[in-house]
Amino acid sequence: MISKALEEYLKTMYVLKKQNGNIRVTDIANKMECTKPSVNKALNNLKEEKLVNYETYGIIELTEQGESLAKKILEAYDIIYVFLKEVLNLDEEKAKREAEKIKSSISDETINKLAKYVHEVLGLSNLNCNYDINQEKCRNCIKRTAKRKEKIC
Repeated sequence: MISKALEEYLKTMYVLKKQNGNIRVTDIANKMECTKPSVNKALNNLKEEKLVNYETYGIIELTEQGESLAKKILEAYDIIYVFLKEVLNLDEEKAKREAEKIKSSISDETINKLAKYVHEVLGLSNLNCNYDINQEKCRNCIKRTAKRKEKIC
C-alpha cells in the first residue's frame, strides 16, 4: 500500500501520459505545484514499489501494475465525485475537493457499493454484472452521463 501522496503522483503521471503521450519530471512538478526534487523522490519511491520504470534524467514509464493502480485511484475518485455532484447536488468545485478527501480514506468494498448505488439511482445501469473496482469488471457498461439510461451489460 502506497501513501496518499504517492497515489497523487501516480494519478498525475497517468493523466499526463494520456494527455501528452509522455511523462516528464517538469510536467509532473508543474501539474502538482511542487519541486522537481520532490518529484524525483516520489519517482524513486514508486520505482521501489515497482509502479514506475525510471532512471534519473531518463524516460518515465508506468509499469502495468502502476497503470492499473492509477486507473483504480481515478475510478474511486470518479465514483465519489458523481455521488457528491449528482446525488447530493454539490457544486462542481466542492464535489471535486470533497471527492479527493474522501477517496483516500474509503475501502474498496465501500467504493463498490457506492458505485452500484450511484448507477442505480442515476439509472445508468443496474451493475448486476458484479462490478468490482479491483477487477475492472464491466467498465464498458459504466457511463458517467445521466443521459445514458439503457442497460448495456
